[in-house]
Amino acid sequence: MEKQHNHKDCMQALKPVRDTLDVINGKWKLQIIISLNAGNKRFTEIERSIPKLTSKVLAKELKELEQNGLVERIVKDTYPVSIEYYPTRYTKTLHPVVESLKDWGENHRKHIFGTAEEAGKESL
Repeated sequence: MEKQHNHKDCMQALKPVRDTLDVINGKWKLQIIISLNAGNKRFTEIERSIPKLTSKVLAKELKELEQNGLVERIVKDTYPVSIEYYPTRYTKTLHPVVESLKDWGENHRKHIFGTAEEAGKESL
């Protein structure tokens, strides 16, 4: 006989997923993390690396990522003052999640569009 799951079991399973999505949810956060991991550290570098991302949204998202311990903001004592952003060591814990999302996205594209070659044409 199959075990019946109750509402409490469901909520216990959903809560950590909801917590994760609260931190990385949105159109830009993972893209910003990927950009930082690629070596972009200045605000303008990050902004240029992500098409359609506005300065206002980037500033908001960087602040939220910093509050969640995923981004470190370093103010350099130069003239003029320069600010750089770095992924924290804690950010590396997201690497398997990002890789899994990338793999799933590639497989989903193949599932929807057919072969990998056709999927590549669709992204153009």
